Amino acid sequence: MTPTETATRPRVEGERELQILEATLEVLDEVGYDLLTMDAVATRAKASKATLYRRWKGKPELVVAAIMAHKGETVLPDTGSLRGDLLAAYCGGNGGLDDRMAQSVLSAVVTAMGRDPEFAEVYRRDFIGPKVEASRAIYERARERGELHPDVDLSILAPALAGIVLHRVFLLGETVTPELVGRVLDEVVLPAALNGPCPRSTT
Repeated sequence: MTPTETATRPRVEGERELQILEATLEVLDEVGYDLLTMDAVATRAKASKATLYRRWKGKPELVVAAIMAHKGETVLPDTGSLRGDLLAAYCGGNGGLDDRMAQSVLSAVVTAMGRDPEFAEVYRRDFIGPKVEASRAIYERARERGELHPDVDLSILAPALAGIVLHRVFLLGETVTPELVGRVLDEVVLPAALNGPCPRSTT
């Protein structure tokens, strides 16, 4: 297929694109990232492999696009408080995925990031990047409201909630609920945000 032929063919979009992305998540849930192939997705979506490559460069881009489509656009909540904004950001829905599939997909993603540098690069750039920016914006707005200690290091604090939640899901086998997120906020994140770093010992 020549570049001219590729450029003149219609793009996959709308309902058909969503069907392909849904098929991608189904295959990812069933076999994981390593065994997912463009052929398998094409078969599940009843599409040609050429159709997939006309829209996505390869497997990393397709899988990340599928995850992003179901998670929805990164939204910057504005509830008037740091606690409210973080709860809204982390508990505002899972893009239509049931809890079991959401955890299965996340597990596949974590595994893939450790094994496939190309996927890790695409996922960090297209999915994690916007979320990091949104999280930092939430904390910066909280700083303007006086909810943060002036010495708080946001590079340490901002990722803390996600890190604790992932630890409890993958290592402790817990289910993420608004109650769990609220407890982490009230007992760890918000006290750290308000009180700042502990004084360093001079002894």
